[in-house]
Amino acid sequence: MPDDALGQALLVRARNAIANEFDIAARPEPGHPALAQLGATFVTLTQAGQLRGCIGSLEAWRPLDADVRANAKAAAFRDPRFASLTRDELDRTRVEVSLLTPPVPFEFTDEADAIRQLRPGIDGMIFECHGRRGTFLPQVWESLPDPRQFFAHLKQKAGFAADFWSPDIRLYRYEVQKWKEPTNH
Repeated sequence: MPDDALGQALLVRARNAIANEFDIAARPEPGHPALAQLGATFVTLTQAGQLRGCIGSLEAWRPLDADVRANAKAAAFRDPRFASLTRDELDRTRVEVSLLTPPVPFEFTDEADAIRQLRPGIDGMIFECHGRRGTFLPQVWESLPDPRQFFAHLKQKAGFAADFWSPDIRLYRYEVQKWKEPTNH
């Protein structure tokens, strides 16, 4: 069950990290004991329901407080798919924070077996092969609900053809707790 107090603390820190880059006064930041623990987050920015930036950490290697702030700034200013967020855009940008569980190796015999084991709406997946890696948060299931499509697009995100297969593929699954700002944050 999502910890709403933690979610609020993370959302405020993510927005403040971005606002700080524009010298906008920070909102009061609620405390939470989990903020000092190692944690892995993804910060997703949207405008009118459309993706505007998404960057994150797949493994916990720094305190949650630092991780969410760094990923918020990266999503706003360093996502290579988008120009840097502007001050004028900030008010119409909605922040979502996903807190990842540690990735677990995914055992499978072949592609059909891997697809059969996918849990739509639950699994976030990491695809690794030949030094390339791609991931989809569980939220991607909302736009790619078919497991075959989900998997094909994940391979493409990692830089491979949709029909690519190799015995060298490594898969990992994770779950998330997620929190989204209200539309009138």
